[in-house]
Amino acid sequence: MKKLQTLNKLTQCGVVAVVRADSKEEAAKISEACVKGGIYGIEVTFTVDGADEVIKELTQQYKDSNEVVIGAGTVLDATTARIAILAGAQYVVSPCFDEETAKLCNRYQIPYLPGCMTITEMTRALEAGVDIVKLFPGNAFGPDFIKAVKGPLPQVNIMPTGGVSLENVDQWIKNGCVAVGVGGNLVAPAKTGEFDKITELAQAYVEKVQAAREA
Repeated sequence: MKKLQTLNKLTQCGVVAVVRADSKEEAAKISEACVKGGIYGIEVTFTVDGADEVIKELTQQYKDSNEVVIGAGTVLDATTARIAILAGAQYVVSPCFDEETAKLCNRYQIPYLPGCMTITEMTRALEAGVDIVKLFPGNAFGPDFIKAVKGPLPQVNIMPTGGVSLENVDQWIKNGCVAVGVGGNLVAPAKTGEFDKITELAQAYVEKVQAAREA
């Protein structure tokens, strides 16, 4: 049930913030700015020094929220996935598919979103019990690729990451994506300390996704 609730929250909001930062403090501030703007799916990447500590702090901070879900990103193996889950990660995202990570996440009823590029990789992921496939890198394909995949694999739930912008986010959704992952285009203002700007961008992404779903 817990797994289903997490998946529902991620798809309901429709936008996952991919949080990369130079420090734990910056990662926490980016995450808070995104939540303030209505992006409730937060993916703290393991490229952040002390990512597990950030995840632990954020899960505590938002433990009473019915909307916010904190996950771990750039998880390359099952060992890192276990560290993330012990820190409180509610879902695990990877740039590639890893069978051992899929097994571990299934064991603990944690959604696993692996990066896949081809129909073959997506099929393998589905067979391993993956509920949402992360199309990565999205900019290598573009929104039209979703329609091509949905032909032979109408049952696959896709979340593109990389190449998602305010200009094309509506196309990804209209072409059949259940959610989108947004990184650099969203969190870039953190470099100049403009966290209010991140909140504004977050609001814009959420509004565009909702509008595309209603269209």
